Amino acid sequence: MPKNHLKAQNAPRTWAIKRKNITFVTKPNSGAHRTELSMPLNLVLKNLLRKATTNKEAKKILHNQEILVNGRRRKDYKFSIGLLDILSIPKTNEYYLMLINTQNKLLFQSIDKKESNQKICKITGKKIVKKGLTQLKTLDGRIILVKKDTYKTGDTVLVSLPKQEIKEVLKLEKGATVILFRGKYTGTIATVVEVKDAILIFKLDSQTLETRKEYSIVIGKDKPLIKTK
Repeated sequence: MPKNHLKAQNAPRTWAIKRKNITFVTKPNSGAHRTELSMPLNLVLKNLLRKATTNKEAKKILHNQEILVNGRRRKDYKFSIGLLDILSIPKTNEYYLMLINTQNKLLFQSIDKKESNQKICKITGKKIVKKGLTQLKTLDGRIILVKKDTYKTGDTVLVSLPKQEIKEVLKLEKGATVILFRGKYTGTIATVVEVKDAILIFKLDSQTLETRKEYSIVIGKDKPLIKTK
């Protein structure tokens, strides 16, 4: 198997690719996101955005055109863009948010320029560091330093791009809006009913269901702060 590729049949099931027609696909660089929750840029340009038909065309676009991921230009065709990341193409005024649907497939939702300047980040860990600062670690691999420790693991911060300044905190609590990104209800947008230890009880339409708390990301208080459809 080529060093920079993996067999299409072995690629994550979250990748919306035609596995029967190809033998190999690009192996993404190691990055902040889990492989199943991200895709390399060349596959994004070919399979999701339909901007290119070959790797050569995708590389040319990345070299000649400004393609931004979370506010920073990326030229590496193997760079991974993941769940809730923002992809911007300023020249054509195109802005996208990566989501996952109920068929467990990664896809892009078109957003406006204003929305592209901020990002949802789930807090997955925290610790006290030098000078009494608190270090927040997020699901997308960010490290954010804060002076006041008023944050909990499982909460979400809305940050500005690319400066990474916290604009708002979204608590994982009753009434919060969440997206589920793993498990039986992947891709579901729901309202939290109760958080009970490691279990999240949520309401979907008229049903009350449950899943693991770790499978959720808060995306709003009483309604989503991001465009989901």
